[in-house]
Amino acid sequence: MKPTKRLRELLAGDDILVSPGVYDGYSIRLVEKMGFKTACTSGAGLANSRMGFEDVGIMGMTDNLDACRMIAGCVSIPVMADADTGYGNPATVWHATQRFEDTGVAGINIEDQVSPKRCGHMAGKDVIDMREMARKIEAACDARRDDDFVILARTDALAVEGLEGAIRRAKLYEKAGADLIFADAIKGEDQIKALVDAVDIPVSVNMGFGLRSRPTTPLIPIARMKELGVRRVTLPRMLPAAALKAMETVLATLLEAIPTGEVVDRPDLMVSIEEIWNLMGLPEFSALESRFNDLEGVVETPERAVTGKAG
Repeated sequence: MKPTKRLRELLAGDDILVSPGVYDGYSIRLVEKMGFKTACTSGAGLANSRMGFEDVGIMGMTDNLDACRMIAGCVSIPVMADADTGYGNPATVWHATQRFEDTGVAGINIEDQVSPKRCGHMAGKDVIDMREMARKIEAACDARRDDDFVILARTDALAVEGLEGAIRRAKLYEKAGADLIFADAIKGEDQIKALVDAVDIPVSVNMGFGLRSRPTTPLIPIARMKELGVRRVTLPRMLPAAALKAMETVLATLLEAIPTGEVVDRPDLMVSIEEIWNLMGLPEFSALESRFNDLEGVVETPERAVTGKAG
């Protein structure tokens, strides 16, 4: 089944869809291994890990496309991509939509921030005219060649225009053809319920990953999100934050060990090399390699060598 069709089925199902944010081969393969049915790329995670800069519009479309192609290409679960502002005007969005479709992702987010954009939980955001954003959504819907390719409209208007402005935008974006709506930095259950009640398309909510992060959106249990009518929950910063904490811990352990002159073995802080090999698909590659390294099955003919097949 195509990833786009699978994502549509998941969004139409009874269970709330939980999509961890991914940013590289390790994270996407681990999400699939752990049994999650879908994932989403983290625009901030990609900008941070690939560019070494904060999510403030420095990463361009080519970098984003390259990362999405790799991420979507190494798993079977559907992956949605963060397409930022669509990289320009509605005509640019039309082309960007097809470029993202070519990477194998199952859908894209497009946001209504001005360019250069900022991470949704940063101060200093601003938004474009909602009519221009509606045209961007129309352009994305017109450009997609697969009708199941999901177009998610994200609004950052809560920080600028309040709940009333965000809902007004959400309704217009729904009218423009959006399949999903997402109000970033939404501030609690009352606002979530108001958004869910205001539109007739599924609502997606972006959650934080722990109290230390002080997310703009408070932590709400997934089960409670479902009760509120939310269809999809994303956790874009969870895996990058967890990875950084783990790397910080093991590096600090190494620094402590250097002056002692002792070898410190801490398997509790790291996965084994065998676990990495298995996660990356080495057993499957080895089987393929063995299959084509078998020279005994090759039959030579005057025209060409074939592997036991006629013709």
